[in-house]
Amino acid sequence: MKKLIFMGTLALFALSSCNTSTGNGHEGHNHEAEADNHSKESTTTEHEGEEESGEHADEIVFPKEKADAAGVQVHTIEPVAFEQVIKTSGRVLAAQGDESVAVATVAGVVSFRGQVTEGMSVARGTTLVTLSSNNIADGDPVQRARIAYDISKKEYERMKALVKNQIVSDKEFAQAEQNYENARLSYEALARNHSAGGQAVTAPIGGFVKSILVNEGDYVSIGQPLVSITQNRRLFLRAEVSEKYYPALCTIGSANFLTPYDSKVYALRELNGRLLSFGKATGDGSFYVPVTFEFDNRGDIIPGSFVEVYLLSKPMEGVIALPRTALTEEQGSFFVYLQLDEEGYKKQEVTLGADNGKQVQILSGVKSGDRVVTQGAYQVRLASASKAIPGHSHEH
Repeated sequence: MKKLIFMGTLALFALSSCNTSTGNGHEGHNHEAEADNHSKESTTTEHEGEEESGEHADEIVFPKEKADAAGVQVHTIEPVAFEQVIKTSGRVLAAQGDESVAVATVAGVVSFRGQVTEGMSVARGTTLVTLSSNNIADGDPVQRARIAYDISKKEYERMKALVKNQIVSDKEFAQAEQNYENARLSYEALARNHSAGGQAVTAPIGGFVKSILVNEGDYVSIGQPLVSITQNRRLFLRAEVSEKYYPALCTIGSANFLTPYDSKVYALRELNGRLLSFGKATGDGSFYVPVTFEFDNRGDIIPGSFVEVYLLSKPMEGVIALPRTALTEEQGSFFVYLQLDEEGYKKQEVTLGADNGKQVQILSGVKSGDRVVTQGAYQVRLASASKAIPGHSHEH
């Protein structure tokens, strides 16, 4: 009897232990599942965070008020007409008829009247140089002309009285009259600008002193150039084009040019410019064909200066083009900055095509409808160095 009670008690104890073990095992399985689910949720959350962070990793933040202060301007890209371009070099020259030279009317020693400098403005008839013939062996030409005039006048008046009485022939009288008129014209021309200091040489046209061709104290002869005057009203642009572009010269309609002294690009269309001619052959010892334009000098363009020339040829339709100010360069590559929203920008590499000095053809990198920074690109580039600016709170 005791043995049966003992065995029953042992069976109950074993059954209780089995239930406890099963409960503990199920509870442990739940914990592992929860831990696994938590790990998956953490991984998913972390991955989503990485995706969200990577989506705007290359965005440049530039607050609107700072962009406005820096002069940042943004324009939406639209296809435009764009000419093919031939880039070369050339020179600005004074147009024919807009330049004149004051020459010596008598032989003498040069003495400048006041301060005559290159670039100064002069009016027509302004005295530039005085030519003195004092202490010269030939003497004062005005005095010699006056003496010749007086003698010829007396001879003419004597002949005039004698020819009435047929004492002298008509031929002799005509010769005396001719000598008198020649002497009168010579004397009046010299006496018009003569003074005690010598013979004055005046500016033949109004304009600017282009160059001074003599020095103070030089001896000059009659007809020698003294001072060059230019009006700078019309100018020539002469471009030297490589002969390999000769077949395309007949399609050239206009040009832009860049001056070295102010780095400004001038468009002939804005200066009433027109194509005058292009050469039909290269010059002696040259591999270049001249192309000549004429235009108004409405700016501070210096005749004689060498310039970069952009010859504009056949038009191309539907071209993506941007102003040069929209481009930045880094190690030979070119970039623009796209506006993503009011304060967000993105750096974008582009491939360039034809360049007319003012605008550049974009072959790839941007498309129609993109909003591109056209002014203040370098300010946006500086802002990109910090990636983000504290206090930025706009949402995407």
